[in-house]
Amino acid sequence: MSGADVHEVYAIRYGHHDRRSPANYTDGDPHDVLQPLDFYVWAIVGPSGTIIVDTGFDEAMGKKRQRETTRPIRDGLEALGIAPNSIKTIILSHLHYDHCGNYDLFPQARYHVQDREMAYATGRCMCHQALRVPFEVEDVVAMVRKVFAGRVAFHDGDDEIAPGVTVHHIGGHSKGLQCVRVKTQLGHVVLAADATHLYTHIDGGRVFPLTYNIEEVVVGYERLKKLAEAPRHVVPGHDPLVLTRYPAAKPGLEGWIARLDAEPRET
Repeated sequence: MSGADVHEVYAIRYGHHDRRSPANYTDGDPHDVLQPLDFYVWAIVGPSGTIIVDTGFDEAMGKKRQRETTRPIRDGLEALGIAPNSIKTIILSHLHYDHCGNYDLFPQARYHVQDREMAYATGRCMCHQALRVPFEVEDVVAMVRKVFAGRVAFHDGDDEIAPGVTVHHIGGHSKGLQCVRVKTQLGHVVLAADATHLYTHIDGGRVFPLTYNIEEVVVGYERLKKLAEAPRHVVPGHDPLVLTRYPAAKPGLEGWIARLDAEPRET
């Protein structure tokens, strides 16, 4: 498949968190095994220019949140030949701390977010500690400043960002969470972000504990599968298996940057 709306897609690992499996499910896990999370940003490369999906956290935020920064995001982008200060388009899946930091890296970028997410992160729900815990006030304030600077585009549900790249409101984990659907040589790949943290969530109908609305999470799993060319082309937001199921972007980048428009391996 080729054309003006076909893209390459990359997952760049920048962080890691060791944790036990019961912490990853609302109903716990009787196996109680090590089940870490990895942290990614994604790069969509195609005829419309490079689009970045999410901007992660920096080392200072990692230390504050007790998360390991494995490689700075700048290094991952530059390994793909992408200059952060050249990026014009960024899609934010949502405004949790691990998806919307590093904003000084992208001085030219316009940010795409859901109406509901901005309203959620700045509204009455943030009066409650249980709901605001994954948000960082400075990240949210920085996004408000970008709104006033004319650097934010808002979306209400499904929308096109560029030919072959669309966003779709899922909700669940955060009120305005959106996934990204990308047309590739394999058909449509879906960057789920936190619409499914791990393969075990979407495959088993299980739910990550940090959740705004459980119904939206489980209904969202079916939507993700329908948006993708096939269920195997739904890419979770935090699963270390992404780096083993997909090939490295090029030799030397194993365990760091994966190419997602390649056929995934079964593990």
